[in-house]
Order: sequence, then structure tokens, then C-alpha cells
Amino acid sequence: MAMFSEAPERPELYRKFQREVPQWYRDAKFGVFIHWGAYSVPAWAEPTGELGTVERHEWMKHNPYAEWYFNTIRIDGSPAQEHHRTVHGGAPYDEFLDRWTASAFDPDDMADLFRRAGAGYVVPTTKHHDGIALWDAPGTGERNTVHRGPRRDLVAELAAATRRAGLRFGTYYSGGLDWHFADLGPHTGEPLEENRPVDEAYNEYAFAHVVDLVDRYRPDVLWGDIEWPDAGKPDGPRSFARILERYYAAVPDGVVNDRWGLTHWDFRTSEYQAGKESESSGAWENCRGVGLSFGYNQVEDATQYLDGPGAVRHLLDVVSRGGNFLLNVGPDEAGRIPELQRRCLEGIADWMAVNASAVHGTAPVDGASPSDAPWVRFTRTGGVVHAVVDAAGEVVLDLPGADPASARLPDGTPVTARTEGERVVVDVPAAAVPGPRVVDLDVTGGGQV
Repeated sequence: MAMFSEAPERPELYRKFQREVPQWYRDAKFGVFIHWGAYSVPAWAEPTGELGTVERHEWMKHNPYAEWYFNTIRIDGSPAQEHHRTVHGGAPYDEFLDRWTASAFDPDDMADLFRRAGAGYVVPTTKHHDGIALWDAPGTGERNTVHRGPRRDLVAELAAATRRAGLRFGTYYSGGLDWHFADLGPHTGEPLEENRPVDEAYNEYAFAHVVDLVDRYRPDVLWGDIEWPDAGKPDGPRSFARILERYYAAVPDGVVNDRWGLTHWDFRTSEYQAGKESESSGAWENCRGVGLSFGYNQVEDATQYLDGPGAVRHLLDVVSRGGNFLLNVGPDEAGRIPELQRRCLEGIADWMAVNASAVHGTAPVDGASPSDAPWVRFTRTGGVVHAVVDAAGEVVLDLPGADPASARLPDGTPVTARTEGERVVVDVPAAAVPGPRVVDLDVTGGGQV
């Protein structure tokens, strides 16, 4: 599959969909992911480590992703299984759907927070691997949030609020896994593509869902996960190619990620430390949670969470290398963004209010050398390079062609700087808000995009 593959090649059937990535997506740089589901009721996982840093079998048995609760509790001997037995009496997973209330859900407040944080797009889960749909998805009967639990079309509410806030709206859909539709046993460490539904029955089911999402919500981002049923990859009336034709006709400037199996993609993805080989030329996006989980995990605390400055550094590292950053929030079962997650986003919002020009609509800078001691990254808008510096006082910038006399803050306040060979020594003022300071410099000659 294309996901996390170093150099995937599109099959001939899907080559006709290859095109330039729309400028809005390249300019947005920052998006917000939302993982919210029945798993937000138990809200429990072991905070073991980041994806890509833990051996696969160990990862599955001690999975830090709370949204994988339905899988982890089925692994014999897992701490999650013991927790489920002790705290929830081994209850059937679907009882969590009925206990999910969304009683404090305020989509407009949520969307406004994302807007203030500088996000250009929002991508909520519409169906995760547990198979529970957040809209009245065809073929799901009453196993969705319209008929049980919240008794609301959560996708519609999020779409409307996101667009009222002036942001682009996307939909996440788990095409590769559905533990309710096809009980193939828990994933314990084998490659996921070896234990997933692949037949025509599941393809019909998933095909109807994604077509319905396209027709109802016209998502600007069609974000798949894990894979697509093999029966739906070749040409035919329910081929994934038919979905793409319908999607691009409905949303000509929409974008598709690389997790729909080996079919088509507009941009590549990485996740925490996994899939780093995808972070190369072309459009790409790194995603991660504020903590170690995507779904809300009540076990996590500040030691696992990014704070505002930490999230800003991650964002600027990604953007400076040509990528987008999709930062996930996991609301609690009532629909509240937990305090530590909200605090992180508020911190990003405070920083963006001063420094957004160093993020949106920027490009990488060739010839400049980033640093981790002190922490320095570079982005560029036209002939202006934005040096993003997490330090104060004199800092040496390896930035050929920079004019020291032009050094200034984003609001135009002059900054003292001088040349030292091909380098620039900048006297970086203390940050006005928590997080790295941005110093703008005009560049000629070197430092080309």
C-alpha cells in the first residue's frame, strides 16, 4: 500500500487522477484532526511511546492509542483487557456507544478555537476502526450516532461549524479496518494488511459510505486510513476509481491522502515517527496527537502532552521542510476538548496572533541551515526569510544572502543584526508570547526556495 511506503507507484487505472496539488492545501500548512468516538467513554490506554519507536507486537499489546481500545481489550494478557474487566466488568464494547452523550458539544466554540490557532482545515473521524459511524451512514442500521448515544449527526454539525469559521472541512474514514463488520480477531502485531476485510461485501459497504460522505458533505479533504478493500481496487462499478471520479467532480479542488491502498493520492502522510520516508518532495503531511494518543486518554498527563511552544516548534519543523502538520485533539465523551489539549491550542493561537506570517503561504528555504542548539528553522515568503528562533540574545544564523540591515520582527520593529562572514548574527529580542521568536530578513542571491 502507499501508506508509509518509500516510493509507491500508482497502478495504471489511477494515473489519470494525478494532478497538481491545490494551492489552498499547500498554503494552509496547519490543520486539526479530531478523533471522537465510543472509545472516548472508557478513554483509556497505556501511554507507552510514539508510533515508530516501539516494536510492533509490544505496541499492539500495550497500545497507547485510546481509539484502539476495542482491539486492545481483546488481546489476552494486555493491561487494557485487565482494565476493561476490572473497571467495566468486561462489558460489550457497544455499551460505550450508548453511554456516549455529546452533552457539552459546542461545534462553533471548537471551530473558533481551531481558527484562532491558525488551522486552515479540520478533519474529524466519521468512522474509525470500531465501525461506529458519526452520521446516519447507509447500511449501519442503528449503529451510529444519529440513532444511539448522542443521537446527532456529528459530521454535519462539525462541517457546518467549520465552514462558518471560514475553514476547510475534511472527513476521515477507516476504509481498511472495521472490527464490527468483519471480526477477524484482534491485531496482535502482524502487518495490518494481513488481517483486514478485503472482499466484495465489505467493499460494497465502504463504497456506499464514502459516496454518501462525498454527496452529503463535499469534504475538501478525503482522508482514508490503513487501506481499501482489495475487491474495490480494480476497475468496475464499485471501484475506488468511481469514488475518485465522483469526488473530484463534486470538489474539484479537494485533496486525497495516501492511505486508500495502492490507488491514488494527492499528498503523502507520516504519523509521529512512522512513515518519515514520506516526508520528501511533493505534498506531505505529518499527523500526531497533542499527547501519545489520538482518542482522549484520561491516563495521560502533562508529561506526555505538547504544550503550546512545543506544538509550534513541531509545526515549524514540518513547515520548514515543506510539509503540513495535522495536530489531533481528542474530545471527551461529552464533547469537551480536555484542558491540557485546549491549553496547547490556546498557546498556538497566542503565538499565531503575532507570527502567522512565518507559517501560512510560506515555502522552504534552500541554502539555509537549521539548528537544534539553538533551535532555528527557516521559512520564506517571496524575498523575505522568516528565521524562527527559540532563543534570545545573539544568535548566529547560517543564511547566505541575508541583509542584516533588514532584520525586523513581523510587526516591522527593527532588530539589531550584523554580518559575520556568510552568516548573520542577530540580537533576538525576548519573545512577546511563549514560543520561538520570528525575525524577518530580506534575502538576495542565496537562500533560494
